Amino acid sequence: MLSKDRSVQEKASQKSSYSPMSRLLLLFLFRFRTLIVLFLLIIIFSYLSPVYLTSENLIIMSKHVAINAIMAIGMTFVILGAGIDLSVGSIVGLAAMIAGGMIAQGVVLKFLGVAIFFRAYVVILFGLILGALVGLFNGLLITRLNVTPFIATLGTLYMARGFAQLRSDGNTFPNLSGNPLLNNTGFELLGSGRLVGIPISIWIMILFSILAVYITNKTPFGRHVYAIGGNERAAELSGIPVKTVKTITYVISGFCAAMAGLIIASELQAAHPATGTTYELNAIAAVVLGGTSLSGGRGSITGSILGAFVIGFLSDGLVILGVSSFWQTVIKGAVIVVAVVLDEFQQRLQRHQALQLMEESIRKEEKQAKQETE
Repeated sequence: MLSKDRSVQEKASQKSSYSPMSRLLLLFLFRFRTLIVLFLLIIIFSYLSPVYLTSENLIIMSKHVAINAIMAIGMTFVILGAGIDLSVGSIVGLAAMIAGGMIAQGVVLKFLGVAIFFRAYVVILFGLILGALVGLFNGLLITRLNVTPFIATLGTLYMARGFAQLRSDGNTFPNLSGNPLLNNTGFELLGSGRLVGIPISIWIMILFSILAVYITNKTPFGRHVYAIGGNERAAELSGIPVKTVKTITYVISGFCAAMAGLIIASELQAAHPATGTTYELNAIAAVVLGGTSLSGGRGSITGSILGAFVIGFLSDGLVILGVSSFWQTVIKGAVIVVAVVLDEFQQRLQRHQALQLMEESIRKEEKQAKQETE
């Protein structure tokens, strides 16, 4: 037993190349790296451009962030459960096109020769339900038919995008302000309206954030998601309904993506079938930047929202400075790669810290045993 303890002790001492104080400082920096990067971006771009930190520009940037943050919230649930959802960008486009069609053309009943128009809130509700149903389809494919999440959601990505294009034969639905005679006005308030001077889309982001933080931290469902991401087999043996919980995470992801699509269509007052293309990458990037592990079981909603702010403020800052869109793509990709490398380094430091604590515990036990024998 003592030889085994000594081997652990030797292993820990070999890996402890940093002093305890340095390691704690590094862990602190890594844990709050997203927030630190966000503050650095604000300081740098404020110095380079006088308009960057103006109140109006902050509101505009926050509106852009809101869309990605809402998607990132849904994606966080999926990734915490050791899944992935590549279909969210296409769900954004599908929800936008279905809502746009309902506002512009109504629901056409060809056999009766009539078109039924719905109020704006009904259109929004229908779009959200549609997104949740696509998420449910993903969840059932993965949990009931045992299709890997990557393949299942990749297939749904193409199907949802195809249905979005079929809805208008690839054309745009313009002028989604509605018609007072048809009682379908008000849709534009979702993306362009303000409450107490703050855009409604930002309020929606705040509401979604509060609900998501509460669910992940204070409810059994949130604890189940973490448990499944940490060790799915152990979670199943402990009685957690793994299949149901994982399916619900994909429903949440689809719901959040649909909300993002509705906000975009409302803000532009137009719906295009290409809306949301590659948005899934932005959502995944925000989650990774926020410190959520792609292997599941570790991360937070707050971190993902901060990640969305980093991506949004970086993108808008580069636009203000007149940086080429091609270079913007390169910089975003580099930021994601660096975030993953830093995350891996943080995990390594945490493992070293655990080994050091184990070493200290072994030393105490040996000292106690020696005193007892004396």
